[in-house]
Amino acid sequence: MIDPAKLPAPPVAARHAHSYERHGRTVSDDYAWLKDAGYPDISDETILAYLREENAYFEAAMAPVRPLVDMLFAEMKGRMKEDDASVPRKDGDWDYWWAFETGAQYRRWLRRPTGSAEEAHIILDEVKEAEGHDYFRLGALAISPDGSLAAYAVDTSGAERFTLKIRDLATGEDIETISTVVNGAVVWSAGSDAVAYTEVNDNWRTFRARLHKLGSDPEGDPTLYEETQDIGFNVHLGRTQDRQWIVVGTNDHETSEIRLVPAADPLAEPLLISPRREKRQYSVDSAHGRLWILTNDDHINFRLASASPQTPEQWETVIAGSDHVYLRGISSFARHIVIEERVDGLDQIRLRTYAGDEHRVPFPEASYTAGLGTNPEFDTPDYRIGYASMVTPDTIYDYDADTRQLTVRKVREVPSGYDAGLYATERLMVPARDGKSIPVSVVYRKGFEKNGRGPVFLYAYGAYGFAYPPGFSADRLSLLDRGWACAIAHIRGGDDLGYGWYLDGKAEKRWNTFHDFSDAAKGLIAASFASPGRIAIQGGSAGGELMGVVANTDPDLWGAVVADVPFVDVLNTMQDESLPLTPGEWPEWGNPITDPAAFDLIRSYSPYDNVSAQAYPPMLITGGLNDPRVTYWEPAKWAARLRATKIDANPLLLKINMGAGHGGKSGRYEAITEKAEAYAFMIEALG
Repeated sequence: MIDPAKLPAPPVAARHAHSYERHGRTVSDDYAWLKDAGYPDISDETILAYLREENAYFEAAMAPVRPLVDMLFAEMKGRMKEDDASVPRKDGDWDYWWAFETGAQYRRWLRRPTGSAEEAHIILDEVKEAEGHDYFRLGALAISPDGSLAAYAVDTSGAERFTLKIRDLATGEDIETISTVVNGAVVWSAGSDAVAYTEVNDNWRTFRARLHKLGSDPEGDPTLYEETQDIGFNVHLGRTQDRQWIVVGTNDHETSEIRLVPAADPLAEPLLISPRREKRQYSVDSAHGRLWILTNDDHINFRLASASPQTPEQWETVIAGSDHVYLRGISSFARHIVIEERVDGLDQIRLRTYAGDEHRVPFPEASYTAGLGTNPEFDTPDYRIGYASMVTPDTIYDYDADTRQLTVRKVREVPSGYDAGLYATERLMVPARDGKSIPVSVVYRKGFEKNGRGPVFLYAYGAYGFAYPPGFSADRLSLLDRGWACAIAHIRGGDDLGYGWYLDGKAEKRWNTFHDFSDAAKGLIAASFASPGRIAIQGGSAGGELMGVVANTDPDLWGAVVADVPFVDVLNTMQDESLPLTPGEWPEWGNPITDPAAFDLIRSYSPYDNVSAQAYPPMLITGGLNDPRVTYWEPAKWAARLRATKIDANPLLLKINMGAGHGGKSGRYEAITEKAEAYAFMIEALG
């Protein structure tokens, strides 16, 4: 175990008295100085020196367990198919796929003429593009309808401001650079002569969609739509399945508004489907001259409606909303509307003909996760579907709707070996303190003894309506094969049991999320999977906020806490309108600037504001210097306050990636290195 007594003295951040008042309440923030006044330019040497000290302490603390980290890395790498590739998928005259070469951190994107055996054509080689950069991420890749050009966007800092370029696929040469502040999807016009893209402003908000005519000066690119009504809304782009329309949407977490632009004439007057209405969401697809609209306007679990483009606000119900069936997404193909839904918390895929006949895709297990895969064509002979469970590796199927047969196209290979028969999975329904039942998915190696000794690894997210799926993880085998059970708590704040499950964990009901997680842990203890102190927990971003709250409220439950890019300075961040995401986050968390009740609620759980003089479990905290979502000073301030306040001798480590953003370091081997560090930390902490 990491022994702080054998380490050099940990860094001690200076405390500079700072306080402010809001709604008659006084808030002290002695570590406010860790936010660089010049942000997003981070150049204050005092701050950078402190972060480097924390990183050096992290390396010193992890040095004794590096052999375990290396062992875990080797195990994880051994389960990774190094020359992995996706299943080719037809789009027009070409089959498209990606592939890794052995030893490569990044993918190659490839194609060949459909039905041809000729050598693959390289569209984009991420390995080559990443040369000379510590960080690389491909944000968008779109092929022109005539197949001659690629529009692609890359980020080489982690700041999520992407540079958009056009590449001639015949020569492999870039012919234009359009913008250096792009974020989001890129959509081609039907004529292959223009691309639509969205740009971020200085506060990292996607505030407008523009159209670039190839060969023109990008400075003069016309605006398709600019969000001027609400600084909390973000603009996004898409394309209808029939490729007739470019979708230009704007939304926050509760409200949406959509315009359609003809793909054949993208500078035509946009078609507004329906003006925004507070807390009403809708999405739109197109097929056979009709618009197909998914909306929550009259039921919490959404309904499917249809409208004519000539009268886009006249929505006629096709499938009514249901307390039992949660409609999550639609894609309108030539023969079917494919509906992704969840029934009693279980993923389903429903196919419905335009005449109204329908059926669900049959899946082989009682508990799993499933969803539509890559289906670019409108008139497709089959539907590609992704599937996995906690014991079944990721599987790609093609589904024939006529024969109702699933054909396996690929099963994730585990080169070092995997036998699903060695593992078992359960789905518990754990009682919450308010009487609700919380689903908890558990997997373990057969022979795991339910004697209360654990150890157990428990994970959750619990925000934004994201349901953390009970899928497969090859990396997780490193814990299972060491005698651990691994569990996912499907807590409120996600939409696991319907949209109402999400609403019951947001804003004024936020405490339900935190209570659910602790109650899920207590349910695992009651089921004899573990005992207090024998549960290691991890969460990232909003899930990192969760880690911070439960570390404050229930420290005795946890044997280790790993908080990745944690959103822990909630009260201060939600009052800083200059930060990229703050206005758009108010519907999710509440607005403490204008609402005293929201201020008090956020203050009651904000992890940074509730650190107390108590014993905390061993903690590993990570962040990214260039992270625009959870800024680096949130984990830095939290770690500083914890170290100055807690009364235990357990290790507290802070690692700030100095050249990365919200997702940590780029590259598939860097990702498993960081996972190996987290697992090693947990294994050592629980002995």
